[in-house]
Amino acid sequence: MHTGTHSTAHLPQEAGGCCGHDPAHGAHDHGVPSGGASPAAFTWRVEGMDCASCLATIDKALSRLPGVSGVSVSLARETVSLDLGNGTSAGEIEALLRRLGYRAARLASPASPAMLAEPRRAASPSWWTTGKGRIAIAAGLLLVVAYGVSLADARLADAAFIVASLVAAAPIARTALRKAAAGAPMTIDMLMTVAVIGALVIGAVEEAAIVVFLFAVGELLEGVAAEKARSGIRALAALVPQTALRETGDRLENVPAEALAIGDIVVVRPGDRVPADGVVVDGRSSLDEAPITGESVPVAKGPGDKVFAGAINAEAALRVVVEAGAADNLVARIVRLVEEAQDAKAPTARFIDDFARWYMPLIVALAAAVAVAPPLVAGGDWMTWIYRGLTLLLIGCPCALVISVPAAMASSLSSAARNGLLVKGGAVIERLAGIETVAFDKTGTLTVGRPVVTDIVPLGSRDAAGLLALAAAVESHSSHPLAAAVAARAGRDGVQPPAALDVRALPGKGMEGTVGGTPVFIGAPPFAAERAPLDDALRASITRLEGEGKTVVVIVVGSEAAGLFALRDEPRADAADAVAELGALGVGSLMLSGDNPRTAAAIAGALGVEARGGMLPADKAAAIGELAARRRIAMVGDGINDAPALARAHVGIAMGGGTDVALEAADAALLHDRVRDVPVLLRLSRATMINVRQNIAVALGLKALFLVTTVVGATGLWMAILADTGATVLVTLNALRLLAFFRRA
Repeated sequence: MHTGTHSTAHLPQEAGGCCGHDPAHGAHDHGVPSGGASPAAFTWRVEGMDCASCLATIDKALSRLPGVSGVSVSLARETVSLDLGNGTSAGEIEALLRRLGYRAARLASPASPAMLAEPRRAASPSWWTTGKGRIAIAAGLLLVVAYGVSLADARLADAAFIVASLVAAAPIARTALRKAAAGAPMTIDMLMTVAVIGALVIGAVEEAAIVVFLFAVGELLEGVAAEKARSGIRALAALVPQTALRETGDRLENVPAEALAIGDIVVVRPGDRVPADGVVVDGRSSLDEAPITGESVPVAKGPGDKVFAGAINAEAALRVVVEAGAADNLVARIVRLVEEAQDAKAPTARFIDDFARWYMPLIVALAAAVAVAPPLVAGGDWMTWIYRGLTLLLIGCPCALVISVPAAMASSLSSAARNGLLVKGGAVIERLAGIETVAFDKTGTLTVGRPVVTDIVPLGSRDAAGLLALAAAVESHSSHPLAAAVAARAGRDGVQPPAALDVRALPGKGMEGTVGGTPVFIGAPPFAAERAPLDDALRASITRLEGEGKTVVVIVVGSEAAGLFALRDEPRADAADAVAELGALGVGSLMLSGDNPRTAAAIAGALGVEARGGMLPADKAAAIGELAARRRIAMVGDGINDAPALARAHVGIAMGGGTDVALEAADAALLHDRVRDVPVLLRLSRATMINVRQNIAVALGLKALFLVTTVVGATGLWMAILADTGATVLVTLNALRLLAFFRRA
């Protein structure tokens, strides 16, 4: 039916590992496909990636190998995936990753359930146990010892600082050389190595030791920040319990949750977490879904209700039939979508990456010119200008700039996901921040989506029960809310509908079928009028009921109008507040409805929103396309019949309570049906873009300031690295503020 549509770090001192034999990848653990076999897909969990530079280094190094294609490096998932043909073995890939300073462990294919269900660390490793943590501690201790030696005997000061610099910088230099050998010479590690060697050569030994220490601290903080951003998603993945109580015959057995199969019956006791997505078959209780969807009020569940893995059973035992495996439950899909979103670069991030690619060579060239040109051209002091060139080299490190956008985006996406809002990437965040108008579908979006039959008006000699039986015979074949309302009314009234044949839906128009050999149509008045004449009295009843904000459908039996039904779908409790909040943000609101214009206007008037009624799905898509040509518009719907309109909008937002459609159909999804989450999403997006602009301003502003002070000789090496480290820390801390957005909102 009907008249409306539903709407960590580098680890240079640690050995890497790999897991065992994977039969999907050939007969040998480190083999390659033989002969002319197609390339095989391989995936590794790689520990130690914590910045965009890591990703670029790994990508460049692996892409140079023979037989390697389709390299995909994910910072959020800490994985490297690629297609491996002849010329390079899996063992050689792992050896290269170890040489670059990372630990690699082979997993299954990225598309396999085993990969998606692979257990994740629930807690971050302590910073002092990481490679960067140990380097920072060692550099700090060596610096303290060097100062102690210099105070005890000034003649040994230079030697002490030289030893401190060389020992602390050794792992950094090894990493730089490994990356250079792998095809990535322009790295922060290489710039740091050159700067330290240069400082030692010209006698700035104390500053060299300080620079190494500050660099190590900066790298450590960067790793900690990256781990912090990932920990939110890990915590979400850890919500699903490891074990489940499965019914086997007449007994219960504890089994791993990942061993549950579709169709299994599990028992969820009070206080337990639901081990898998499923449907309640016995029992009634309230479930706390706040860890998953952010819904603060426990939700009542009974037979036939859907439950999600990770929800906490509050009251009584439930028997649940499993409907999704461990790799496909709601939490797993959320984690997968957020990780993919974090890997999807926003336009601003892509611009920064492109900028950084030519920026670093430019800085190296500029530093060389500053070191050489003044002595050659103007007779300047060689030591002075080499010192300034080395300082400029450190100032030019683009760490803070490169991390400015992805750090903010990752924090924003993680924060949103933990509060029931899924956004598919930084590009969507950018578009959301600029939205000027939000268009809403009516049924199931601005309204509850559970209409009830309020009036039954039979015509001629027919009675209400007979009319209801005919309508229910056809409508029982549809899941549309209006059809469900008619079928539910028949059930409540004890009316048994007859059998209907050849039933089919006419999108946006209604339903038709055959009952007892007679054609039956039920749908919107304009389309009913195409099949049977509607007299003046019937039209007057339609006008009156629609003026009351009710949706009217007419039933046509044969070629005669047999009666009509009026239904009301009440607005959501938070719909008016949501529209008001959008207005306060300077964002306009519009309601698109398949209902007739009078009914749409009645609902819209109560909400304070502009309305357009009588629209088929194609009409909605056309309207969104026309509006999108003039202003930046978002469309909010249920992700099913509204898919064309969602696709035409700058941003499509699906409301669906965690259904597959809500997760897959649009650019963003609201896991619980709250209209007020729409303005919340816009505020988060605007806050994210403000954060991004602040980060870029800090990164570039500090570099510009210290570039000038370096050239005029006002600042030195240790201030240069402090500026770079300080900028990275400030940018990262600023981005992490977004993790607390919902506590402030």
